[in-house]
Amino acid sequence: MGRVLITDDCHKLLMEGLEQMGWQVDFEPNITPLETKDRINVYEGLVINSKILVDRDFLDRAEKLQFVARLGSGMEIVDRDYAAEKGVKVWSSPEGNRNAVAEQALGMLLGLSNHLMRADREVRQNIWRREANRGWELKGKTLGIIGFGHTGSQFARKLAGMEMQVLAYDKYKPKGFAAEMSWVSESKLEQIQADADIISLHLPLTSETRHFVEASFIQKCKKGFVLINTARGKNVHTQDLVLGLESGQIGGACLDVFENEKPETFTEKEREWYQRLHQMENVVLSPHVAGWTHESKKLLAETLLQKIKMG
Repeated sequence: MGRVLITDDCHKLLMEGLEQMGWQVDFEPNITPLETKDRINVYEGLVINSKILVDRDFLDRAEKLQFVARLGSGMEIVDRDYAAEKGVKVWSSPEGNRNAVAEQALGMLLGLSNHLMRADREVRQNIWRREANRGWELKGKTLGIIGFGHTGSQFARKLAGMEMQVLAYDKYKPKGFAAEMSWVSESKLEQIQADADIISLHLPLTSETRHFVEASFIQKCKKGFVLINTARGKNVHTQDLVLGLESGQIGGACLDVFENEKPETFTEKEREWYQRLHQMENVVLSPHVAGWTHESKKLLAETLLQKIKMG
């Protein structure tokens, strides 16, 4: 079969399965992008998460490469067109963590609507403020899902019993994409902006979706709407998000992803904007972990192994 390089942590069944298929597996989760590029010429297979950029230069060095397998869904790090030209197969595994992402999105929303993070901190300090921590219910609210692929549709499934009006928009889906879900209405983007109390992003990162949420988008939305982003940090313009939160045009935010996820590289301006964001009480934040549960770690491996087996 050849050699496969795994550049990130993964469930052991992926390594075991590849070895059973006859592959020689090098598991090196601490390898750097530069080291990977220097050594890729001897490998037929590559398994990555998010740190390796498989661009034209990388692929030109990968003389033997037959496939690239992504632990997760984001494919902006792989030049798929050039990979196809080179005869390199590319697989991702959104089926493996879509449930995890959907559960996190719902959990963050419930945490925000019930002030759970603040209430927890206060009770630990023997501060008892019932009225200040009065929450608001999801029942009766309108939620707009932008992007109805693996994670967007899975999030919609989580809302089946929440007694909400759920609107779904996906520019690239044919009419009828949500037909199997009677509680979801297919919508135009403008309707979501006008009517949604909550907007949840489930978009890939492309030239079209970079800064999808920025000042003009925000101003067209219902005043006080809640933004959920468990997709890609660069889908949202950070400065415009912070200004929207400060003005009240955005009533709250649940963010698992950020434009810059490496605090040690923040510019002075970035440090200022993130500091303002971090001080807000009406946001719930997590470090890009929505798709990384114990269960999804195994399912991601199972999904990729099956795709590699099928070729």
